[in-house]
Amino acid sequence: MFPFSHNKSETPHRFLDVVIGTTAVGKTDWTLSYAEQIGAEIVNCDAVCIYRGMDIGSAKPTPAEQARVKHHLLDLVSVDETYSIGRYVEDAWALCRRLWDEGKRVIVTGGSGFYLKSYFAAVDDPVHIPAAIREQVAALEAESGLAGIRHALEACNPEGVADLIDVHNPRRVSRALERCWASGLPLRTLREAFLARTSLFESVTKRLILLERERTSLEQRINQRVRLMLAAGLVEEVRLLEQQGLRSNPAAASAIGYRETLAAMDGQLPFSELAPTIAANTRKLAAKQRKWFRTQLPSPCRIIRT
Repeated sequence: MFPFSHNKSETPHRFLDVVIGTTAVGKTDWTLSYAEQIGAEIVNCDAVCIYRGMDIGSAKPTPAEQARVKHHLLDLVSVDETYSIGRYVEDAWALCRRLWDEGKRVIVTGGSGFYLKSYFAAVDDPVHIPAAIREQVAALEAESGLAGIRHALEACNPEGVADLIDVHNPRRVSRALERCWASGLPLRTLREAFLARTSLFESVTKRLILLERERTSLEQRINQRVRLMLAAGLVEEVRLLEQQGLRSNPAAASAIGYRETLAAMDGQLPFSELAPTIAANTRKLAAKQRKWFRTQLPSPCRIIRT
């Protein structure tokens, strides 16, 4: 079943297996069995599983699955707290160093693009954006729209920015303006500095394992997963999380399964359309993940058909 041979008595030294694949491809089952075979512990690389209580909609490993193999970086914060990619990198690095020092093998698995990429390249932005800067940019956008923030960004970047960002995307323009105002530097200089940075895991030996499944089979699994989630109480889970502040956290509230359920609760989506809408959006996510794995992560990798 597994493509590699291991001796459990060998002492691991700064080595990672990174198991990736689209949502519903079967990462949990495959990784659990692989971890049991080589005596490894599992590090979560799914941004939604970071949040306590987001269990059903995230397909978080169940208590029984977590009892089979030790899992890490699950349930770190409540849904009304923010959790950044920079914080994840720091937590993952500290955790992996401790596990290696304890003589443990480590498998990283998940489907969140930037979280995965952090093991191969720097992804967190070192520019700190003060709240006052965010408020100033937001006020300018509210007053003058995209044209206003784009004009302000161009004033900071006399060499132009059209080749660096999508200048028709208000979110990208506003974020770029925030970074320029906060740092006092043009976007091109910031980009060069960012590209020169390296991942904390740069010196770590990594093996990338991509799980794939025939598309029809994957779509069937997605449909089945959505049905099981709703039967397991997804709507009830979202109602409880709403009371705990889910809506105050855009990163959590916009996760697939949760955003559609919130829309149904708000009357914006008929409950009769909830399952097909979640399934359709999950299929779109899987397509985006496939593209991300192909364009943003290193190759070659070992491909396993599930």
